[in-house]
Amino acid sequence: MKRKFEIWSVITWILLALFGLFLVYPLYGILKQSVFNSEGQFTLDQFAKFFSTPYYSSTIINSFWVTIAVTVVTLLLGIPFAYFFSFYQLKGSKFLFVVSILCCMSAPFIGAYSWIMLLGRNGIITVFFRDVFGIRIGSIYGFGGILMVQAFKFFPLVFVYMNGAFKSIDNSLLEASANMGCTGVKRFFRVIMQLSMPTILAASLLVFMRAFADFGTPLLIGEGYRTFPVEIYNQYLGENGTDHNFAAAISVIAIVVTALVFFIQKWATNKYNFSINCMNPVQKRKPHGISGVLMYVYCYGLIALAFMPQLYIIYLSFRNCDGAVFKPGYSLVNYEKALKKLLVRSINNTLLFGVVALALIILFAILIAYLVVRRPRPLNHAIDTISMLPYIMPGSIIGIALVIAFGKQPFALTGTMAIMIIALVIRRMPYTIRSATATLQNIPISTEEASLSLGANKLKTFLAVTTPMMSNGILSGAVLSWVAIVTELSSAIILYNNRNITLTMSTYVAISRGNDGLACAFAAILTVLTALSLILYLAVSKSEDIKL
Repeated sequence: MKRKFEIWSVITWILLALFGLFLVYPLYGILKQSVFNSEGQFTLDQFAKFFSTPYYSSTIINSFWVTIAVTVVTLLLGIPFAYFFSFYQLKGSKFLFVVSILCCMSAPFIGAYSWIMLLGRNGIITVFFRDVFGIRIGSIYGFGGILMVQAFKFFPLVFVYMNGAFKSIDNSLLEASANMGCTGVKRFFRVIMQLSMPTILAASLLVFMRAFADFGTPLLIGEGYRTFPVEIYNQYLGENGTDHNFAAAISVIAIVVTALVFFIQKWATNKYNFSINCMNPVQKRKPHGISGVLMYVYCYGLIALAFMPQLYIIYLSFRNCDGAVFKPGYSLVNYEKALKKLLVRSINNTLLFGVVALALIILFAILIAYLVVRRPRPLNHAIDTISMLPYIMPGSIIGIALVIAFGKQPFALTGTMAIMIIALVIRRMPYTIRSATATLQNIPISTEEASLSLGANKLKTFLAVTTPMMSNGILSGAVLSWVAIVTELSSAIILYNNRNITLTMSTYVAISRGNDGLACAFAAILTVLTALSLILYLAVSKSEDIKL
C-alpha cells in the first residue's frame, strides 16, 4: 500500500533541516575550531591552556560566584515582592506590575552604564556625598557592582514567575494548614514555598542563565573582575590581539557548563513533580498597621531603586553635554547629534530586524508547539530539544558560531541583514516556543476533533481553530521575544556593521567612545521603545499579566 502524504512529516523534516543548517552546523564549527589548529591537526592545547592558566580559568570561577550571588539575591528580593503583590490588595498594583516589567526589559548594559553615572567615580551621588558630607562611597566596579546591577535588573523575572505560582495555590490548602496550627511565617516556608518550589527552580534557572550570559554589564562595570562572556569576546575581537581557536575552546566550555546547570535544574525540578487544581483562589487581604506600611515601603522602594537608572538616563539625554562632560542647561542637542549619528538607520534596522525575526519566531513556535504536543514523535521532540539550546548559551557564542559557519563561501552571510535576523531568531525563539507549548497543552484535543467531525480538514482545523486558541500564549511569549530582540547586544556585537547597526549597538558604540550625551539619547529612545512594546501588548491582550 502507498503511504499517505502527510504534511506534518514534511514540516518536521524542513524544521530539522533549518535547525541543522543554522544552529547545529554553526555549533559544530565552534567545536571543530576548538580542537583543530591552523595546520588542521587535532589538539586539545586550547583547553589545556585555559585550565592550566589561572588568568583564564579564574573567569569561570568569577562567573559562577557572581551568577550564584545574583540568583540568590534576586530570589531574596523577588519572592517577598511577589508574595505581597499576590496575597495583599496593594494600591497601585498595576503600576507596580508594569514598572517592574519595564525594569527587566531594557538592555542590561544600559542599567550598568546608568549606575556608573550615579555611583561611579564621578557619579552624581558619589560626588554629592563626597562634597557635602565628606563620605566616600565604596566602588561600584567589580563583583559588588555586577551583583547590584544584575540583581535590580533580574528580580522582576522572579516576581513574574512567583506571581503566577502564588495565583495557582488553592486557598483550601492554606486553610487546612491553618487548622493544623501552621500559620504566619511558618506556613510561608512550610506550605507556600514548598508548593512553589518548581517555579522557584525555574525562575532560578532563568536568572542564572541570563546573568551568566550577560556580556554588557561585566564589560562596563566589571573592570578587574573578568567573566566568561567578556573573555570570549576579548579573545575573538579584543584590542590586544585575538585567538579564534582559543575563543572557540572557551565557548565550548561555556556550553558544557551551562548545559550541566540546565540538567541539574531539570533533575531538581523532577523532585517536585506534582500538580495543583486551583478551584478556590487565594483571596487578597488588605494590609493593615505597621506591617502594611512596611509592605508599601518595600515594594515601592524596591521598584524606585530598580527603575531609577532608566529615568536618570532619560533625564541626562536632555542635558547639555560635551563628550563625557555634562554641562548646565537643557536642550535637544543630544538628539540632534543622534540624528547625525545613524539614529534613523538604527531605528529602521531595529524595527525591520525585529518584525521579520518575530514573524519567523511566531511561525516556528506555532509549528513546533503543535508537533510536540499533538504529534509526539522522537524527531519532533528532537526539534524541541535543539530549539532550546540557545536558551542555555551566551549570545556571543551564537554570534561566533554564525561567523565561523557563514563567513565564507558557499554560505557567505557575514555583514548582511540575513545573518542578523538569523541570530535574533535563534537566540530569542525559546521564549515563544515554551509559551506556545504550555498554552497548547492546556487546550483539549476534543475541540479539534469536533472541527474534524464537522467536515473541516486537518490544515483548516489547525489554522482556524487551534492557532487562534493558542493566541494568548503566543502573544505572551512574543512580547518577551520582541523586547529581547530589540535589546540584543551579545550576538549583535560580533555580527554588526554600520549598515546593520541597531539602537542597542549605537548605544554601546557611543558609550565605548565616551560620547555620554549621545549614548543617553540612544538609550532613552530604546527605553521608550521597550515601554511602548509592553503597553501595546497589555492593550491588545487586555491582560494584566505576562506568563513566562
